[in-house]
Amino acid sequence: MGKRIRAQRKGSSPRYRVASHRFPGKNRMPRDKDVVCEVTELLHSPVHSAPLARIKTPDGDTTLVAATEGLAIGSKVAIGDNVALRPGNITQLGNIPEGTAINNLELRPGDGGKVARSAGNSCTVESRVGDMVRIRMPSGSLKELPAACRATIGVLAGHGRDEMPLRTAGAAYYKAKARGKLYPHVSGVAMNPVDHPHGGGNHQAVHGPNSVARGTPPGAKVGLIAPRRTGRGRGKKI
Repeated sequence: MGKRIRAQRKGSSPRYRVASHRFPGKNRMPRDKDVVCEVTELLHSPVHSAPLARIKTPDGDTTLVAATEGLAIGSKVAIGDNVALRPGNITQLGNIPEGTAINNLELRPGDGGKVARSAGNSCTVESRVGDMVRIRMPSGSLKELPAACRATIGVLAGHGRDEMPLRTAGAAYYKAKARGKLYPHVSGVAMNPVDHPHGGGNHQAVHGPNSVARGTPPGAKVGLIAPRRTGRGRGKKI
């Protein structure tokens, strides 16, 4: 009798837990309008690639935002419609001229920012089409968003973070551990037959069909689950 495969073990209590007390908090743009905040602290968060900035509103409330390149402790962050084009300020897309680099971009007005939130990332304002603004995404694609969506002016800090290789498996292990992730991820063909349906054999291969039905028992439900099509792909000849 074989062992419970990895997919079955995931159904029980988590083996790796995320230590939430080690994380400063969520990165979200404040909802305040026409205020000038002050950067009181720059923080490192294990689950964010870019550094975080703690900003304080005139009312005394604090919130965390992704730090834009050029921010320092004591810097002012203006939020509203009539703000200067200075890195770190937050305003609507309709107020930002074409060619400006932006980060922490909202996809829907008021969602707090969804795009260009990792270290060194940014989008570019391309043009305006009516009440929509065309944005060049980090992937290079163009997307039209409502002019009421907000964004932070500038490029996110932390550029070049991934240029240095991890070098060792231990470094990759601790990087995953800080985020509560499992590493290394062993493939099924590298296991023994007792551990996985794809295990065993004189060489690493599935040794049979790797497509399974939707109603396959949990211990054998691995590979391509209920694929729409199987066999060799037949694309157009170039």
